[in-house]
Amino acid sequence: MSATLEVKQLEVAYGGIKAIKKIDFHVNEGELVTLIGANGAGKSSTLRALSGLIKPVGGKVTYKGQDITGVPSHALVGLGIALCPEGRGVFKRLDVHENLLMGAFARNDKAQIMREVDEIYGMIPRLKERTKQLAGTLSGGEQQMLAIGRAMLAQPKLLMLDEPSMGLAPLMVEKIFEIIRLIAKRGTTILLIEQNAQLALEHASRGYVLESGEIKMTGEAKALLADPRVKEAYLGG
Repeated sequence: MSATLEVKQLEVAYGGIKAIKKIDFHVNEGELVTLIGANGAGKSSTLRALSGLIKPVGGKVTYKGQDITGVPSHALVGLGIALCPEGRGVFKRLDVHENLLMGAFARNDKAQIMREVDEIYGMIPRLKERTKQLAGTLSGGEQQMLAIGRAMLAQPKLLMLDEPSMGLAPLMVEKIFEIIRLIAKRGTTILLIEQNAQLALEHASRGYVLESGEIKMTGEAKALLADPRVKEAYLGG
């Protein structure tokens, strides 16, 4: 299995404080890999560094063998990498349909874009029902669905999801993870950053546990789910 994403000795610092301390991990092609950890463990800092939002102070990130360390976000889209950010970041004054089309801003294959919009509506029927509704009036869960759908219209080979379940009701969280599972089934490689360790590990093939900016555990998702240390720290005993 070839690694789509490889992270070596990654370091992220804010001022003199190291948020990420020389971590190594990889995501193979077609895998759904999750990075779990408590609040403040450094999950979002890792993703911000991978997606070009902040520049790491050390280490190297390669995507399909190409060095992408510190490459800005907009350039990563052209390489086949999409980020679904924490907080969703929908365009509140645009409707659902317009928001989805923003995901395809770098493309000009209009007929194919419209086919893919229809595919997204098929995969996420709730968006189809709200196609002309302003994104700012959607519930948090619907905005998350929209953010994922928008990211998919960039035709990512690698989709990075930052805390997709954050602040959502349990029923909506289940729906979001159903969508993630469908995307993974289509063959899209996924890196999932998630606080809900239980659901993340249930859906992933492998996982990494991040604590205080360091990777403390790694393994098959099923093995991590069964590990007493993970159970105690993240799964409520």
